[in-house]
Amino acid sequence: MDSHRCNTAGCELASSAGGMRKHILILGGTTEARELGQHLADRTNIVVTLSLAGRTASPLAQVVPMRRGGFGGIAGLAQYLLDNEINALIDATHPYASAISAHALRAASETHTPMILLRRAPWQAVAGDRWTEVPDAGEAVDALGTKSKNVFLAVGRQEIAPFASAPQHHYLIRSVDPVEPPLAVPNARYIIARGPFEEDQERALLLAHAIDVIIAKNSGGRATYGKIAAARQLGIPVMLLRRPPELEVPAVTTVGAAIAWLDHVLKAPTDRGV
Repeated sequence: MDSHRCNTAGCELASSAGGMRKHILILGGTTEARELGQHLADRTNIVVTLSLAGRTASPLAQVVPMRRGGFGGIAGLAQYLLDNEINALIDATHPYASAISAHALRAASETHTPMILLRRAPWQAVAGDRWTEVPDAGEAVDALGTKSKNVFLAVGRQEIAPFASAPQHHYLIRSVDPVEPPLAVPNARYIIARGPFEEDQERALLLAHAIDVIIAKNSGGRATYGKIAAARQLGIPVMLLRRPPELEVPAVTTVGAAIAWLDHVLKAPTDRGV
């Protein structure tokens, strides 16, 4: 699909309605984005397009029209917003998808498109957690030390390359899609799986592989919290990659709050005709 145009039925409806139905663009890839689409799907005053970056080979089915692939940077996204008469932009991407969020903010500003971040709150440490926060995957490699450890890597495919510089460890790597190319280390096992992951399943996994340390992102939410709770119960340390800095844009942490924002925006006239 041309990344600068939206050829979904939703876009056609927005155009044919002569502006009567507002066109909402959701930047997705998260549980929250999917839930937001489900809540908005039956509304008669709007048309929703859910955009996925295309990094996952087999994304979950959506109940609203979907597009896949990048926009071509800030300029491409800005042109998409104009070409498709987007009346509101909701960035519900992963908390670590900092590049697309920054692009969205710039494009929304340039086109005067109302925008909000739907960003799940980070996990907070509780009694029993053995957490260490590191800036990035490279720092996590250094923090592992030289002694061989059984490491559970739950950081996604995009973050594992730095661990090739520490081949003394035994890695258990979980991702939604296969890691290509595989990590260049002598001892690595791969699990292809999509959450949610329950605590008892995660506890069994950690025990079966004698995991010494977990390295993960502080993604927040329920779907992947099971490993955090299991690590607490087993006394396993967790190394969390620090979240990217927050953007200077309105943000909410729940689907309900995002819908409330959208309802307010749709009632407020602007120079974009919302």
